[in-house]
Amino acid sequence: MFTTASAPALPKDLFSAIETLKKELNAVVLAHYYQEPDIQDIADYIGDSLGLSQRAAATDAEVIVFAGVHFMAETAKILNPDKLVLLPDLDAGCSLADSCPPTEFARFKAAHPDHIVVSYINCTAEIKAMSDIICTSSNAVKLVNQIPPEQPIIFAPDRNLGRYVAAQTGRDLVLWQGSCIVHETFSEKKMLQLKMEHPHAEIVAHPECEEAILRHASFIGSTTALLNYVDSSDTEQFIVVTESGIIHQMEKQVPHKLFIPAPPDANCQCNECPHMRLNTLEKLYLSMKNRTPQITLPEDIRQRALVPIQRMLTMSA
Repeated sequence: MFTTASAPALPKDLFSAIETLKKELNAVVLAHYYQEPDIQDIADYIGDSLGLSQRAAATDAEVIVFAGVHFMAETAKILNPDKLVLLPDLDAGCSLADSCPPTEFARFKAAHPDHIVVSYINCTAEIKAMSDIICTSSNAVKLVNQIPPEQPIIFAPDRNLGRYVAAQTGRDLVLWQGSCIVHETFSEKKMLQLKMEHPHAEIVAHPECEEAILRHASFIGSTTALLNYVDSSDTEQFIVVTESGIIHQMEKQVPHKLFIPAPPDANCQCNECPHMRLNTLEKLYLSMKNRTPQITLPEDIRQRALVPIQRMLTMSA
């Protein structure tokens, strides 16, 4: 007779159990805006990639529980080699990071030997190790503007963010042709139909979206910038063109306003990142209870990746 192993028993109150584990482990839970609402509500800090990197660099916690995707947890480990960094689901990857294989990028970089490499933080530790400066959507324009105008630049891996930065800075960037499956799935036609149904709504969009989407936006910015904008704007209705997880924070911050998620091209929940949503409150609890899955990195890659991240943090100050 065959038996199957039963699933581990979970406490009835996961929120209370996680708070207890935080104290026992001296742990901090960092969560991205694109996580499910329960995880956002239990997190000690919620932010975009820049804010999360800054918090990871500054924390005195002994354990960092990163509710995000793999490259974010890697960044925390790069900044904190002696701390335990946990990712609730090790399969929580990133389509954008996957679109830039290290071997192929090394050949691309070698073909432009006089260029420096500015890489969006949504990339693997191996790509960071080949970069000169890391940026986020919050600071990409600011950082590129600090680079001497005569210095040629490779921008990787997101072509849409790269095009936006080039337009904002007037720089002729050499773009790696990577993209995010979520931000490329929005339908211009459906978005404009939605705008007709809500004529008083403003369109706000993330710069990872395609150019056809961005040209209709009243405001373009990182997740934190979008959150700040809808808070300060006199407008009462917004069509939000980014991963729909940010709407939870928007509704908490300005509950009297209406936030409408932009529709994807297909009839699916494609405006939710399938990688971000692999993390759940249950998995977060189990990762803390079992101290696994842990993020580990080869020390040589970690040290090389640390340099451009530190450069970003210094230039962003």
